[in-house]
Amino acid sequence: MKNAETIASGATPLTNASAIVALAALAQESRLAVFRLLVQAGPQGMAATKIAEALAIAPSSLSFHLKELAHANLVTASKTGRSIIYAANYAGMNGLLAFLTENCCAGAPCCVSESHLLKETTT
Repeated sequence: MKNAETIASGATPLTNASAIVALAALAQESRLAVFRLLVQAGPQGMAATKIAEALAIAPSSLSFHLKELAHANLVTASKTGRSIIYAANYAGMNGLLAFLTENCCAGAPCCVSESHLLKETTT
């Protein structure tokens, strides 16, 4: 049952190497902020100029961060007119989540609930 959630969602199962690339891309403050903004924006995405304005990131820096996120398969880019629209790659995100939780609860349906996690962090 390799990456069952990934297979069910149509995303490509991740290897250790691709998971490390994705995690490394998110392990930087600006890239994490960009990715979270794009997830919030939804499938329609945002133009690079709007991302730069929203996060106060210089366009040259933003270009580098978007390239890293795209290389990690976490964002997609499409040209619309004169703008490049970036969007979160939900299949890539779900693939990473599935990889991270693949062996959760010894392969049984997930037994870790949100309320259980909240209880553990408050005690």
